[in-house]
Amino acid sequence: MADKPLMPRATAVWLVDNTALTFKQIAEFTGLHELEVQGIADGEVAQGIRGVDPIATGQLTREEIEKGEADPNYRLKLAKPPVELPKVKRKGPKYTPVSKRQDKPNAIAWLLKHHPELSDAQISRLIGTTRNTIEAIRNRTHWNIANITPKDPVTLGLCTQVELDEAVAKAAERAAKERARQGIAEPAAETLKSPEETLAELDEKSLDDVFGEQPAAPATTQEEPVPDAEAVFAGLKKKEEE
Repeated sequence: MADKPLMPRATAVWLVDNTALTFKQIAEFTGLHELEVQGIADGEVAQGIRGVDPIATGQLTREEIEKGEADPNYRLKLAKPPVELPKVKRKGPKYTPVSKRQDKPNAIAWLLKHHPELSDAQISRLIGTTRNTIEAIRNRTHWNIANITPKDPVTLGLCTQVELDEAVAKAAERAAKERARQGIAEPAAETLKSPEETLAELDEKSLDDVFGEQPAAPATTQEEPVPDAEAVFAGLKKKEEE
């Protein structure tokens, strides 16, 4: 059940007519605006709407109303249903809009590439596809394999990030149980090295190992002598005299 009562206006009409609750308390409980509740009391709003008793419908208790009447600052709490209704699970294959069905092969290719730990059943539930299609894309025997490009199914709108994360977490848990059953040790998690370890590794390596082989410095050439200005002008003057 939601955090607001069913038929909020009809509930507000009943509370205005049958209780001493303030407009603010009724507005907070029903989700209406305080001015709208005042309009109901003045007969300007919800004319012709028959009030609904929230006590009879099990949405509010008499004790809760009495608490509110005794304390204007008290906020009414919606009564919990005596029986928790189970969530209805959708049966059958996942429906995908026609406009997005052409994106399914791209999404399958993305999942096979980035999350190979997912089972075909999990991919089938996430994307709403068949195992034959998954197998064809995995073996590159799909009729349109040349035009399939891996794309994130969340970005394509074929599943939510929450659904994908849950599937990946279940696949990782299943893989861990299988490794434990076979007696395979868990892979060590990669951690950042300390500055001391990094510096020690750099000391053992040459600059060429770290930055790559450096190009050889160009050979130096002998600089040509700069001619003396007075000698140049003296030569020119001598040519003019001749």
